[in-house]
Amino acid sequence: MKFLNDLLEKLYPPVKPLEPGLYSYRPDKEDDFPYSMHLRIETPEHAILILNAKTVLHLNQTAAELLYDFIMNMSRDQTIKALSKRYDVPKATIEADYDDLFERLQVLMTTPDLDPVSFLDFERQVPYSGEIAAPYRLDLALTYHFTDDSQVNSELQKRITQELSEEEWMQIVEKSWEIGVPHLIFTGGEPTLQPYLPKLLAAAETHGQVTGVLTDGIKLADRDYMTLLLNQGLDHIVLVLDPDQDACWEAITNLMPEDIHVTVHLTINQTDTDYYQNLLENLQNQKVTNLSLSARSQDMQQTLDEVNEIALDLAFSITYDIPVPYSHNNPVELELEAEEVKEVGNAWLYIEPDGDVLQEQGQTEVLGNILTDDWQVIWAKASA
Repeated sequence: MKFLNDLLEKLYPPVKPLEPGLYSYRPDKEDDFPYSMHLRIETPEHAILILNAKTVLHLNQTAAELLYDFIMNMSRDQTIKALSKRYDVPKATIEADYDDLFERLQVLMTTPDLDPVSFLDFERQVPYSGEIAAPYRLDLALTYHFTDDSQVNSELQKRITQELSEEEWMQIVEKSWEIGVPHLIFTGGEPTLQPYLPKLLAAAETHGQVTGVLTDGIKLADRDYMTLLLNQGLDHIVLVLDPDQDACWEAITNLMPEDIHVTVHLTINQTDTDYYQNLLENLQNQKVTNLSLSARSQDMQQTLDEVNEIALDLAFSITYDIPVPYSHNNPVELELEAEEVKEVGNAWLYIEPDGDVLQEQGQTEVLGNILTDDWQVIWAKASA
């Protein structure tokens, strides 16, 4: 029997799965597909793709294998022939999948204001499901100071006795790439208070990481500063709207004509739904299409649900998986089914201004310090 098994293995060798790891593609100017790619193989069934440092795509096995062969400089004909033989599938089937995949990627790359996290409708994967080798995103709180500290609950600032330096944050950006994190969001506090924010964005851009900023928008009312951030490779912005702050509305006016994905965040702090109806209509008139919601306190939950319904009726896209201002009442439960909420726990981690790693914003259990503790130990705690 062993002889027969050995003979069968020689005649019909088992399909070797793709090796987990990070693979990159940098195009030449003359290439037919002139977009950079970073492919992170998680398991044989799942991978993520960072496309042109603009968006993170979740891929199934078929798409991952096609892109892996492309990154390995295999031609279209070579890939079709190899996969047809490997899986005993007609060449016409592989050919159709190949062309369909690259057509979808081309459409995504020519879509203005591309969402920072997208899913190819290609036997779609459940968002953030399964075991992963590293978080999909790190939320980096550069400071717990705000533009107007007089309005801030001191709970945040009491947690941190010393903030990291520019050099230390640069080390964290480098480490995030080494461990395979494709997406960084700079938050706080107010991250634009840190003068080195543009340098951190530029450092992430050199790797092709997707970057976002959660901000009150006040400094973005200055067109020169907004342009500076955009020129460093910033991919998306979450603007925390203070409806009474003129600078917030000026920032929205500046941002909406730009080719950048903008989400406006609204914190529900009163029960007057007519007020929010008018506010959302004003945002709609400003061409805002993406919205994030949270409640200041648990007793605002009913109003939060009602405003969510108003937003959906006005055709806003509700974003659930981005950081929000310090709040335990966030949009996750509005958009995800209960069984999916369980899956997002280790899809992203939160780094405090002193480098301590939390499972998510608002928790107090420290998993370790990203600069001084072993990453594998931190990730094992997070995954558990």
